[in-house]
Amino acid sequence: MATMAQPPKASQDNAPRRGRAGAIGADAGAAAQAAFARAGFADPALVLHWEEIAGAEVARLARPVSLKDGVLTVLAEPAAALFLAHESRTLMGRINNWAGRQWVDRVKFVQGQLESRPPAPTPRQPGKAAKPGDPALQFQGPGPLKSALESLARWRATGEDRPRPNHREPK
Repeated sequence: MATMAQPPKASQDNAPRRGRAGAIGADAGAAAQAAFARAGFADPALVLHWEEIAGAEVARLARPVSLKDGVLTVLAEPAAALFLAHESRTLMGRINNWAGRQWVDRVKFVQGQLESRPPAPTPRQPGKAAKPGDPALQFQGPGPLKSALESLARWRATGEDRPRPNHREPK
């Protein structure tokens, strides 16, 4: 006697959990993709790589706002909009060369204030010399390890004893 195969019963293990926090990365990508899509950027690479595509000087003065039907709308500082309008063919060529296809047919400049970007933080530098009593200076071992420990000691000598994030001092 032959029996028909039965579909497996839906297990509760595969059901989505309710009322629990999920990973933010699961929703962040979709939210960012939707925001770029509303602005007409099917591929956010143009916005993300704007400085390398347009050049540092143009990127300082203008930023892409939307891309619809081959028309790239760029927000530019009021004083720079006229100058950039004269350079629109060059900018269009750079964008299309970067994309590898005819992506932009026209560039439209809109005047407005750009949000200022915070300056890049200056990298910290190690101290000139380690503190005299530092235990790393007492190490007698292989040269590469000894130099790494001495470098660590110089970093500790900078005197930055600020608390680390999520770090509690012992009581």
